[in-house]
Formats: sequence, structure tokens, C-alpha cells
Amino acid sequence: MANINLQFKTNYAVSSKIEPFYKGGKVQISNDEKYIFCTCGSRVNVLEISTGKIIHCVEHDDQEDITSFSLSCDDELLVTASRALLLKQWDWRQAKCTRSWKAIHTVPVASMTFDSTSTLLATGGCDGTIKLWDVVKQYCTHNLKGSSGVVHLVQFHPDIKRLQLFSSSLDCGIRMWDLRSSQCVCVLQSHYSAVTSLSFSSDSSTMISSGRDKICTVWDLKTRKAKRTVPVYEAVEGVVVLPENTDLSQIGVRTKDLHFITAGSKGVLRVWEASTARCVYTQTLSSTSTSVSEEDEENNPLSLTYLFHLPTSSRLATVTAEHNILFYQLPELTTLQQFVGYNDEVLDVKFLGKGDTHIVVATNSCQLKVFELLTNSCQILYGHTDTVLTLDVFRKASLFASCAKDRSVHVWQMDDDSGRVRCVAQGSSHTNAVGSISCSRMKASFIVTGSQDCTLKVWDLPEELSATGTEIHQLRPRTTEKAHDKDINSISVSPNDKLLASGSQDRTAKLWSLSGDGNLGLLGVFRGHRRGIWAVCFSPIDQVLATSSADGTTKLWGLQDFSCLKTFEGHDASVLKVIFVSRGTQLLTSGSDGLVKLWTIKSNECVKTLDAHQDKVWGLHASRKDDKMVTGSADSNITVWEDVTEVELAEEQAKQEDQILKQQELSNLLHEKKYLKALGLAISLCQPHTVLTVIKAIRQREESHELLEKTVLKLRVDQKESLLRYCVVWNTNARNCHDAQAVLQVLLTHLPPEELLQYQGVRTHLEGLIPYTERHMERIGRLQQASMFLNYMWQKMRVAGATSLNPDEEMDTAPLTRTQPLFFFDKEKIKESNDERRGDDSDSGQDEDPDVEEDGVEVSATKKASTNRKTNGNQQLESEETSEEEDEDQGVRRQPPS
Repeated sequence: MANINLQFKTNYAVSSKIEPFYKGGKVQISNDEKYIFCTCGSRVNVLEISTGKIIHCVEHDDQEDITSFSLSCDDELLVTASRALLLKQWDWRQAKCTRSWKAIHTVPVASMTFDSTSTLLATGGCDGTIKLWDVVKQYCTHNLKGSSGVVHLVQFHPDIKRLQLFSSSLDCGIRMWDLRSSQCVCVLQSHYSAVTSLSFSSDSSTMISSGRDKICTVWDLKTRKAKRTVPVYEAVEGVVVLPENTDLSQIGVRTKDLHFITAGSKGVLRVWEASTARCVYTQTLSSTSTSVSEEDEENNPLSLTYLFHLPTSSRLATVTAEHNILFYQLPELTTLQQFVGYNDEVLDVKFLGKGDTHIVVATNSCQLKVFELLTNSCQILYGHTDTVLTLDVFRKASLFASCAKDRSVHVWQMDDDSGRVRCVAQGSSHTNAVGSISCSRMKASFIVTGSQDCTLKVWDLPEELSATGTEIHQLRPRTTEKAHDKDINSISVSPNDKLLASGSQDRTAKLWSLSGDGNLGLLGVFRGHRRGIWAVCFSPIDQVLATSSADGTTKLWGLQDFSCLKTFEGHDASVLKVIFVSRGTQLLTSGSDGLVKLWTIKSNECVKTLDAHQDKVWGLHASRKDDKMVTGSADSNITVWEDVTEVELAEEQAKQEDQILKQQELSNLLHEKKYLKALGLAISLCQPHTVLTVIKAIRQREESHELLEKTVLKLRVDQKESLLRYCVVWNTNARNCHDAQAVLQVLLTHLPPEELLQYQGVRTHLEGLIPYTERHMERIGRLQQASMFLNYMWQKMRVAGATSLNPDEEMDTAPLTRTQPLFFFDKEKIKESNDERRGDDSDSGQDEDPDVEEDGVEVSATKKASTNRKTNGNQQLESEETSEEEDEDQGVRRQPPS
């Protein structure tokens, strides 16, 4: 191995993350058009449009899913509703709950909206009722009944002087409510399926409704009659009235009549003229995306679920069924930005662009995603028809190749100026899924693919791919070679383009010569792994090959004699990827245990373990400057890492040491029973669980109430404020509620209300305590009733062998003496039974073999997209004969008996 004097890498720090922020549900854009609010389980994430970063996140303490939310028109208030029937009002910029109250609805809230003054909030429930709330004076103003089923749409009339509210429920009618009289003044009947959205004209006299019955209706709000029904021939999810006095001729608006735009199941935007019901413009899909037939509309991944108009910036925003958010510029409807709310399993990821400004990602789908790291804006590339399995990038970083389960290979090129990516070449010749690909290293002259059909193919590329213009070049393989006995999981071209390495499920790696005539010549076989090989990689400076395997090891091999030079063991499960860094002196490996490990080759030592993923890390790639790396995992997260400096390492180490010292000091204080200092130190660590540990230690002492009271009341005001905040969290858990209530009793009985009201957020904290305290009291009441029943049963019981009790006498609960035996045993029968049992045990013990292990399973690279099971660590390596039998069995992995 070459000895190069280099600064070894010692650590990587997370530079940025691309993680799921939207998994379906409501989406809203702030009125200042700077932020996107969207639901993600129990959270509402706030995405900054300019940077694509999640800058705020609000979440209910009870971890209940958020069923609906609404942002006020002045962008100040955010109100959320959860399945626990609680409404919470947030200062979303600080991610602080400022108020919470019961929703009064008997079932979860399905929809909500603010009026234009940001003072009234309407909530539509699954119980068919609508509540109106005065968010300033904090009380319910209206309870509107009459809707049938779930109220999935509520919207105020834009002219607040009219005091009108529109709603829609399962009967498909649009109800108009007069808020002065709290009465439904009329029901607008036109739709035969769910009404999805409403939009008003600039003079507020005309309203357009859209529905899943494939029509839009134009309503005259003065006469409360339908002026026209417009058949749009698709289920419509969003409708927007286009602005007047604006030149929109590029999208077909050539008259002064009312026009509106629709978004629905076909996945395109269409402009309609209201007076004639004509479609005057249909958006043209990207040339790489495919049109959808009417039969596939319901499951169309491109279908649109929301449509927004951003008047200040003259933009439109849409949300797709695949959880992507797109921004278009009016009037030409050019795509400005696209954000991906949710990625499925990440199967591979590579840096892209001259300065590694982009990454290209394969995400268990037939589309590729290209992210700009600066803004997180994404391009979606269409071309493959089945799951894309892996990627590789040419030396010219704007050119890359992909292969998929559809048995094809595609070559893509990114324009250095615009950043747009298009397909420039494609080929299909394999007879099964293509699970591995490698590009030439010297120049973009060829690519090599390996398939589940056990063959290798070499594909020649045209000299100038860009010269083909918009034409897609059709590739033909120049040579095909039967290479392995099982699936080929990985291939790699050497830095000089003269050698090729392949790794297979058959547990071998092979070295091939890439001769000028196009033929592949076998040079040797690397044997030694006891499971299938997941990855192969050439050293950039030495004649060395690295391989990683499902047996949990990484090996280095000499290319001269095919001998194993080193073995690296440290992963608890399959090692899925291996790459060289630090000019070939170090290795990075990733495994199905979710870990990334950094190894120094010379010392055979793991110098750092990075734990940033919760599942298999399929993607691992280093930047060309070797200062960054990117990882992609089956947990749907993509992480960009940077090599940190020694100063940063020292700072991090100092913080960790400080935390360790404080924890040790806390332990000493508890041992010395200095509870006041211990509690103050625990609060300074900002760790509620540590503070709870101190409280529990105090309550375990004799005279715990007096000791707790004495300790808590001696705390500073800011410490009491933190303690009250922690009590709210503890009170949500039945196991910790007694400790929380004990602290609350001290605070509420000894502190004057004037002092408590000075605490920050005290109203929210106390309101949050009420519902959980009521639950705990109900549970205690049920336990008390149950204990009374048990006491009653105890009084009425008859014990075998005891004297009958007089009904008027109380039962004697004194222990029985030995002179009053209750049970009698036949000692001879017991002895015979024990002898028989010992005989049975001794016989059965001869048939057990504690050393027998059950079968394990391997999964090939072409099946990795559909496999989402954790691999158990610390598995013993079976013998060669056992492994051969197990490789034939592709069943479910079972664990050896414990």
C-alpha cells in the first residue's frame, strides 16, 4: 500500500438533511407568500419557500395526530386540532403553545378556517356541527347544526360585512349560514359528489365551486342560483378565479369574461371561460412525463390535490398526490420551484454538478429526483417504468447513468447553466432487472451494467451526447458476458478504465479485463466472504479492491495474487456500501444496521461511527473534493455530511465532557442528600427526565411531602417556572403523574396567584394540565370502586375448612395457625409423580442440541427496494456447507434460539 502523508479524517458532522416534511393532509401558504404550512403526523411543519428548509415545527405534547389546522390571515396565529379533541393556539415563530381549549366537538375536527379579520375561527367536525370561536375574547360564539356527516369544508365570505359562512358535508350541498341569526339561509344544490373547494370573484358576487363529480358550478350569490355548470371531465380538487385586469393571454384569457383555473386527477392545470364553459388552455406536461388514461386517474401519482393563487408574486402553487409541492409563474405557467414532501426508501444517492451543488436520488420509485442542495428545490425525472435501483456519475459530473427493474439503462445530462436535466441516451437488452451500473472513469465513453440475469454488458456511448440535441440516443451493448451464478449486486470500473470488478450474491467477486476490442476477459476470482457481496470498489491509488458483504465484513484484496490483505469487522449486520476516501488511505462503509463507519486502513481501526439513520443505509457517496459525503437510507432521510475541523471536534468534546461532569456532580449530590442543589443543577441541564429523577429521589425519603415542599419553595423564580413547565409534560404520562401532582400541590398551595401569573406561558401550562388531570382522577375513581368491590368480596368469602361465619359478624383476618391445616397432601402419590416427571425430563433432554442454528436469508440488490426488514446483529457465521444450503433458500430470516 502506498504511504502518503495525509491528514486523516476523524469525524463528519451533519451539514444538511432532506427529510420528510409532508405526508398528506392539509397544506396552507402564508399570506406573505414566504412559508408553507403542512401536516406530518402529529406535527405541523413550516417550510421556508426561499431556502426549502424546515424552520419551525409545532407538535402536540400528547403525540396525537393533527387532524386539521389553520393560519390566520395576518400570519400571526396558528390553531391546530388533534384527535384528542383539543384545540391549541400557537405562536408558531417561537413554536410555543399560547393557549389550549376543548373543541366541544364530540369527534375530531375535520376542517377549520379564519375570517379575513383573524378574529373568528370556524371549525367543522366529523359530528356534523360547526363551531365559531372568538379567538380574541376566547369563547364559542356559534354552534351551527344541520349538516349531515363530516363537515370537510368551511370558508368565510371574503366580504366580512356580510357575515356569511359556507360549508359542505357528505350530502354534497353547499350551505350558506347567516352568522347574525345563526341560521342556514339556503343550500346550494348542484354537485353529486364531494365539494372540494370554493373561489370568489373580485366583487364577491360570484362563487365557483369544484367537486369530484367532474363539474364546476358558477353561482350568483345575489340570487343564490347556479348560473352555469361547467363539465371539466376530471375529479377537481382545486379551483381559483383568475385575476382581472391582468394580461393572461399566454394561457388563453382573451376576453374580459370571468375565467378560472382547475387542478385535479389528470395532473394538469386547465383554464376555463365561465360564460361559455369552454376550456381555453391546457397545461403541457413535461416531455419526460407520461399522460394518464381515464382508467388510471384515480391512482394517478401526478394528480393534483390542492391549488393556491399567490397574488403578490403572480404565482400558482399545486400539491400532487405524491406529496410534491410545485410553484408556477403566471402568466406563462413556467415551473419555478418544486419541493418533495416525502421520499420513500432511498436506494442510492450521488453528488452531481461541477461544485457538487446537486444530488441525484433513487427513491424506490420509477422517477429520479435531483435536489439543489442550496434551496432543496427538486426536479423529478421521468423515463424509467419501474423502480430505479442504482446510479453512477461520470468524471464529468454533469453526466450520470441509472438502471432499473424495467431492465433498462438511461444516461442523463444536466445543463451547467440552468441546472435542468434531460435524458440523452437509453438502452434495454437485459432479460431481468438491472441492479448495478458503473461508468467509465477517464472519459464518458462507455458504461457497464450487471443484472439479475447474471450477465455483464458493456455499452458504448456516442462521442458527443450533447450534439444529439433533443434526440434520445438508443444504446446497444457491444459485449455480453455470463459472469456469475447468482444476481450481480455491484460492479466497478478501475480508475484507468482497463479493469472491471463485479460482486455477486454467489459470495464471490471477480476481476475482468476491459480490452479495446470490447471483450471481457476473466483475470481472477476473490473468494473468502461467507455471504453475498453487496459492493466492490477500486482503490484510487493502489492495486487494491475493497468488497463488502452480507456477512458483516469488509475486505481488501490484492489485484496481483487475489489474496485477502485485510478484514474489517465492526458492523452488526450486512455491509451495503464501501468507498475509499482520503486518497485511498481510509474507508467509509455503511450497513443495514443504519450506521456509517470511518476506517483507517493502515491501523485497521474504526475511528468514527456515525449514527444518523434508523434503517439500512443504501446510498453512500463522497464528493470530488473529498470534503463531503452524502448518505441515503431506507428511513427516507438523506443526510449531507462535512469533514469537521479539529477546533470543532475540540468544542464538541468539551461540551460532552461538561455534560459528563455535571451528571457526575448530580449523582454525588443525590448520594449526599443535597436535594436543593441537585434539583437546581438538574433544571440547569434542561433535561426534564433528569429533573424527574431528582423529584422521585426526594419522594422516596421519609417525610417526603415536607422535604419536597422545603426544596421546591427555595428554588429561584426561573427555576420554579421551568419546574411548572416540566410538570405539564410529566402529567401526560400515568406513571409520572403522581410526581407531577405532588410538585403542583406545592406550587399552587404556597405561591400567590399574582406570582404564578408572572410566569411565562402559565395560562397555557395550567390549561394543558386540566384534561390529563381529569383523566387521572377518573382512573383513580375507577380503581377506588374496584377496591371497594374487592373488599366486599373479601368480607363474603368462605374459606375451605374454616368455620362458617355469622352474617352479622366481621370476618377474622388473623393468619391461620398450624393447628388449623386447610390442605392435606398424599405424600406417597407426590413422590411417585415426582419420580415419573424426573424420568420424562431426562429422556427429553437427549433430543435437544443447543448448538443448532436456524436458516438465514440473503437479499439481492435487485430486491432491495421491496425489502424493509431490519437485519439482526451478532449472528454467528455458519460453515461453508450450511451457507450453500441457506443461499438456495430465499425465505424469511429467522433468528437462532436464545
